[in-house]
Amino acid sequence: MKHTLRITLLLVGMFLVSQLIGLGVLSQYVEKPSLETGNVTFSALPYIERPVMAETESFWYIIGAILIGTALVLVLIRFRRIFLWKLWFFLSAFFCLTAALAALLPREIAALIGAALAWLKLYRPQAWTHNLSELLIYPGLAAIFVPVLSVRVMFLLLLVISVYDMYAVWKSKHMVKIAEFSKETNVFAGLHVSYKMSSPDKKQTKKIPMDTPGSRHSSRHETKSALLGGGDIGFPLLFAGAVFASLAVKYGLLGGFLRTLPIPIFAGLALFLLLVYGKKDRYYPALPFLTAGCLAGWAVVYLLS
Repeated sequence: MKHTLRITLLLVGMFLVSQLIGLGVLSQYVEKPSLETGNVTFSALPYIERPVMAETESFWYIIGAILIGTALVLVLIRFRRIFLWKLWFFLSAFFCLTAALAALLPREIAALIGAALAWLKLYRPQAWTHNLSELLIYPGLAAIFVPVLSVRVMFLLLLVISVYDMYAVWKSKHMVKIAEFSKETNVFAGLHVSYKMSSPDKKQTKKIPMDTPGSRHSSRHETKSALLGGGDIGFPLLFAGAVFASLAVKYGLLGGFLRTLPIPIFAGLALFLLLVYGKKDRYYPALPFLTAGCLAGWAVVYLLS
């Protein structure tokens, strides 16, 4: 088991909460599902515009963005351009947070809160502010990209990105390098939970009675980190969002929301199994497992629809 059961359940719980928030944010941006055209109309975003592209273009757009973005990050790591890395991260977090918050708040207030959370995330990092902002960033990302995606495109993207994730973690290991740099600079895209574990003191060869002075030092605490990358949260949400948009046309917002739920549930189950059966202190590509969960959930959605 990679982490304690409590930390595992916490990580899976936050993953599920982010997925549910994402579907809720998307429902607030839906203006009018049309049975005649089979499409959903989404309202405009605050301060930014969605990319306009055809279905086939969206696949290559996202693949290209991932490859170019990864290359730029590796260049920033190579030359230690931490300021540019943080600036890029701040702007990305700000626009995604604002898009998510504007689903319920006036755009000006959403922008102020988004800027505050992004600043706290970078310059006053705390566990609760970091993870709270992460729970909102990916719903904002979904509000930006789901309207230009389809279920077919997201299905292909999940398969391609899963293969890429395995290569990046197990073969080239550049994703591990990015994760380590992110922890070093306190700029991590994804959920991050630190916890302490007691481990026997290897120097202690003789048992000391519990009431003996100094017995509290017979064990030491080691700080561990439970991580879940941003892509592991974002791509399942984009897939679930694309399915929700297609179902909302036929079943309405509430019906589409409820029928989409098997996807995040099965993805969360896949994540739980990965964390339970994964080994400690080892990086795993989570997307292949999450993709399997998403597709299992999609099969259930198909059967129920």
